[in-house]
Amino acid sequence: MSRSERSGCPINLALEVLGDRWSLLILRDVIFAGRRTYNELLASDEGIATNILADRLKKLVDAGLLRRAPNPEQRQRPIYSLTEPGIRLLPALVHLGDWGQSWLPASEREAEQARRLFAGGPRRWAAMMDELRRKHLDPSETAA
Repeated sequence: MSRSERSGCPINLALEVLGDRWSLLILRDVIFAGRRTYNELLASDEGIATNILADRLKKLVDAGLLRRAPNPEQRQRPIYSLTEPGIRLLPALVHLGDWGQSWLPASEREAEQARRLFAGGPRRWAAMMDELRRKHLDPSETAA
């Protein structure tokens, strides 16, 4: 455990990486909306500030949840890809969405999407994670 971590508790460690307002929303947009560039992520409905987005992307890359690579279509603008640990957050995001639509005033459209995702269950989530692996990981990484 490094000196910057409060404890070795797995929940604490996860929150130290994901516990700010924006990190999970950025991962949500990469996972569910297919947003992979800075400008696509900047267009999120929540209106993230440019400096915050840049900071959170760097933190997510440093934490090993995203990878930053040259964009083959626009060399000066990188593309962000999920890593295996980032992909494995999908079920947690589905559960958060289900909780949010059950207990908070979510829009009906968003609530219905969350209900459908949750109802799909572990088989659907596994299929979605496999699809994310095909889109985001190098073939050598998919054996993980």
